[in-house]
Amino acid sequence: MLHTTAILSALAEEQHGLLAALRQPRRMERAGREFWLGELQGRNVVLALSKIGKVAAATTATTLIERFAVRRIVFTGVAGGLARGVQVGDVVLGTEYLQHDMDASPLFPRHEIPLYGRKRFQADASLLATLSGAARAFLERSAAISPSQTSMPRQLHQGLIASGDRFMGEHAPTQALRSELPDALCVEMEGAAVAQVCFDYGVPFCAVRTISDRADDDAHVDFSQFIRSVAGPYAVGIVTEFMRRLDG
Repeated sequence: MLHTTAILSALAEEQHGLLAALRQPRRMERAGREFWLGELQGRNVVLALSKIGKVAAATTATTLIERFAVRRIVFTGVAGGLARGVQVGDVVLGTEYLQHDMDASPLFPRHEIPLYGRKRFQADASLLATLSGAARAFLERSAAISPSQTSMPRQLHQGLIASGDRFMGEHAPTQALRSELPDALCVEMEGAAVAQVCFDYGVPFCAVRTISDRADDDAHVDFSQFIRSVAGPYAVGIVTEFMRRLDG
């Protein structure tokens, strides 16, 4: 399983299209999870579902590294938009990852991971560059893959992704998070945990998220419909283009 890429998502709906495209699929079970091994674009890949939340995501990432010796991990899925201009249907690539609910003060500064001396974990620069090129190419040639409710084209953003074990679906806590982390582009529940695991193991990591809502009182959308019509096709398109562009 040399040079294996892991594609990780939280929900089965987010990987349905990728699983359908997998060549020579083989199913394995480990740590209470299903792992699908096969090929995408002629390259070895492992598809896995992290389940929801930071602990579940960390368990899955560790298993991918320890059991399958993956060379890199890419997380795909949905997120809530935080920054102004990050709208529903846009795509966010994480350059940095932070746990917005980490608070070991007064022993450590708020958001700092105890005994790490850091608040943020960076995406791998090479992996980020390849994913960025793949996402741009996909968006440019398939802007009409799922018409939005507005005439605005889908946008690609790069920056901080905030993670925490809370679904942000109310105005007040979301506004507080925006004030506390003004450079955060979006919020989700897994990325920063996977980034920390990958930092520990020295494994390249990057996440690509499709914005499903604005993390406010209107965030309770029909996720199944959104994933089926927008996020799922985006994951297939971006990951397929990404796999084509890999050097090894």
